[in-house]
Amino acid sequence: MRIKTKLSLGVGFLFFLIILMVGVSVRYISALANDTQKILVANYNTIDYSRQMLISLDKDLTNEHVIKHFEENLFKQQNNITEQGEKELTDKLAADFENLKNSKSDKSLYILIRRDLTDIMLLNMQAIERKSAIAQNTAKTATSVVAFTGAFCFILAFTLLLKLPGSIANPIKELTNSIREIALKNYSKRVNFESNNEFGDLANSFNTMAQKLEEYNSSNLATLMMEKKRIETLINNMKDPVIGLDDNQRIIFINNEALKITGLKLEEVINKLVVDVANKNDLVRTLIDEMESSSEANDAVDNQLKIFADGKESYFKKEIIKIEIVPTAENQTKHIGNVILLQNITPFKELDVAKTNFIATVSHEFKTPISSIKMSLQLLENDKIGSLNDEQKSLLNSINEDSNRLLKFTTELLNITQVESGNIHLSLLPANCMEILNYAVNATKTQADQKNIQLVIEHDQEIPKVFADSEKTAWVLTNLISNAVRYSYDNSKVLIKIERDNSMVKFIIKDTGPGISKQYKNRIFERYFQVPGSNKEGTGLGLAISKEFVEAQGGRISLESDLGTGSTFTISLNALV
Repeated sequence: MRIKTKLSLGVGFLFFLIILMVGVSVRYISALANDTQKILVANYNTIDYSRQMLISLDKDLTNEHVIKHFEENLFKQQNNITEQGEKELTDKLAADFENLKNSKSDKSLYILIRRDLTDIMLLNMQAIERKSAIAQNTAKTATSVVAFTGAFCFILAFTLLLKLPGSIANPIKELTNSIREIALKNYSKRVNFESNNEFGDLANSFNTMAQKLEEYNSSNLATLMMEKKRIETLINNMKDPVIGLDDNQRIIFINNEALKITGLKLEEVINKLVVDVANKNDLVRTLIDEMESSSEANDAVDNQLKIFADGKESYFKKEIIKIEIVPTAENQTKHIGNVILLQNITPFKELDVAKTNFIATVSHEFKTPISSIKMSLQLLENDKIGSLNDEQKSLLNSINEDSNRLLKFTTELLNITQVESGNIHLSLLPANCMEILNYAVNATKTQADQKNIQLVIEHDQEIPKVFADSEKTAWVLTNLISNAVRYSYDNSKVLIKIERDNSMVKFIIKDTGPGISKQYKNRIFERYFQVPGSNKEGTGLGLAISKEFVEAQGGRISLESDLGTGSTFTISLNALV
């Protein structure tokens, strides 16, 4: 039977029981009311009429009022004949009353009328007793029938209450448990319902689905194993070391390159906690040092490592990749492990070293002829050698400017080679801030005068010494002030401040130039970078070298700038306590 039909029949049956109960109750209550009404209407009225006539009989019948009262009640009685024999008694009463009206002094007629009224009252009293007994029987029958019908309806309704919910809920519960088993990959689970209703159809569909899932799982197991082998082979043939970890930090795969550089064997690491392996292997400990340093999804931690591999010192770029997925039917990402990838950058490192050495060699070789050119220029400018005309002096000035520019480029290239090779030679000594600043200002004063730019110096009354390399710091300040003058408008000013900030001393250079757009602020300290549209006379190395020199001394350099409002560079160096 269909569930809809079953529910309709169940609810309809309950409705029928309610109607049945109401119908039986109404029928018997109506019958009881009819029996009671018969007593009140028929017999009780007759007794009342007889009583009124007895009262009139006790009064003076010579009074027309009394006679009229008697005749009215007699007339009512004649119209209220309900019992067998009552008509004869009533007719006799009427005849005796007529005789009494004709012979009012005859006492025997009074007695006869009284007997007639008594007989009528007795007859109705007997009828009342009989009808009362009938009403009592009707009440007992109604009570029994209503009680039986109520009990019958209760039993049927209670049975329906027990059976109907279970017939619907139990299959749903069984189906829910089966679905839970399927979710746990128990694809052999089946549901069996004998009924041919919607649950039966659902069970058939569920069993078909489970069978197909079982077949799919069985048929794809070999494919999955083959894919696993293929991935393992691919990982093992990678030229870069790779280590895979699950969400419990257990090593689930490691390729041959990783085994070779760590000096480990496969059986020593596979399915082992990486922390336990790191306790026995320094290289593995180094690889997992920064595993938890990144909190954002898909964020990678990059580092360069120097590892002895392939019989020489090799360089690797470490990348720790977090593996996160969104499970089926869920919305939140779940972290399932990490992959440690080491990219061999030794060839690039060797090329970089070769490039640095080449630039250093070329720059060093350039300094000698440039120095010779500068010396020759000084000799030519000496009047003792001979006087020069205006055109020759103009040519000498151009040669002097070009040689100065070439010398500056060569110096920057030599400085960047020191930075790239890691051979920055610093002489960190207590240094006077004003002496360093005055040197930088004097070095750029001529450039500022050419544009009629005023160099404004502000400083606190007491400025502590800084622990720094005076030469490198002066070079940085000279470079920053020179850039400020270059990009400031004519007839403006450049503000240079020195102030104490807790344990640091700040050198602040603020220009009145066009400023730097926000999109370029994070790249301004990159090597060879120049803001698009700016004066590109330089190499793009000055700020990069400045940053390296300042940070090598334990300081910081920063920029604040907005387009159209100028730029402010701040150098912070450690103050001597």
